[in-house]
Amino acid sequence: MADLQDEFDTTAEAGELDRLPADAPGAEAAEPEPGARLGDAPDKARALLAAHPVADGYSGLPWALRGLPYCDLESGDSCLETDVPRLRAGGVGAQFWSLHVPEEIAGDRAVSATLEQLDLVRHVVIRYGDALRLARDASEAADARNHGRVATVVGPASARAIGDSLGALRSLHALGLSVLTLADTSWAGGAGLSAFGEEVVREMNRLGVLADLSGAPEETARRVLSVSRAPVLFTRSGARALREHPANLSDDLLAAVGAAKGLCLVPLSAEQTGTSVRDVVSHLEHVRRVAGPECVGIAGTYDTTAAHPKELDDASCYPRLVAELLGQGWSDAEIGALTWGNVQRALRGADFTARAARERREASTATITRLDG
Repeated sequence: MADLQDEFDTTAEAGELDRLPADAPGAEAAEPEPGARLGDAPDKARALLAAHPVADGYSGLPWALRGLPYCDLESGDSCLETDVPRLRAGGVGAQFWSLHVPEEIAGDRAVSATLEQLDLVRHVVIRYGDALRLARDASEAADARNHGRVATVVGPASARAIGDSLGALRSLHALGLSVLTLADTSWAGGAGLSAFGEEVVREMNRLGVLADLSGAPEETARRVLSVSRAPVLFTRSGARALREHPANLSDDLLAAVGAAKGLCLVPLSAEQTGTSVRDVVSHLEHVRRVAGPECVGIAGTYDTTAAHPKELDDASCYPRLVAELLGQGWSDAEIGALTWGNVQRALRGADFTARAARERREASTATITRLDG
């Protein structure tokens, strides 16, 4: 089992770590021959994923595991859509593990449900240390990938998990939380961000916790885009122009995401993006066109309640999606940015912003009572 206390390379070296060593498995296949025939797409897709693995922006595995009496992620014989064999077959290099809290759970129960899942994530990563490794930033994610592990990024968690407390936010971050969804609270709701909500965003910037805005009202999303100095994520949002869904983004908002250098992670969800691989590609192409090629990524949404498009049933199916992208004329560089590079950019941005913010300000002692009354 891998030692989770290994020293990691510094964030400044993350760009170097994005490239596989010359002697790493799959490194020789990093640049498939130009002009490969369409029939070669599956082999070329696997070669590309060996060099540029998928950074999956949303997995429901913690909540799914919480409801099971026992599960062996190593054997591949489970009722889940994600396990170690599927992750390896799918060319997954990183996953964001959501700390999901159902809407009916609020107050202290939301905090405890989040803590229980966070504790479970840490135990699972330790148990399967030969395959998984916790990662907080781009450097740690790249280091995990270069050592043959899938980087496990903790979050997004519901904003209800911090219990209207910046101290609770700092405690969750100390335990490994890297992404927080800003929605469904009195300070981040339909009216936008309150004064306390803006202070939460500034403290997240100081800590290096990324803001997730999928499901947030547009007023809140736009205000966070304005206040945050770090890249902002939409961890499971498609294009509303192609499919009407509350979590999908209008073209105006997609353009704002692009202007702010945020990141829209298109979900593999039949309800949000359609029932076929081609439907998913249409959303990826639309987001890329409106927000920009550096602002689009993928969210598997596996082990959630979401139904998935055909041929994208579980975490092993990413080569099928990449083969379709190749067939639609996406270049190797465009696919590499989609699968790995754009998420790395967002993680690096959060870390750089945090380092700069900590030089300018101390931890905030503000309270919701003082700021919002």
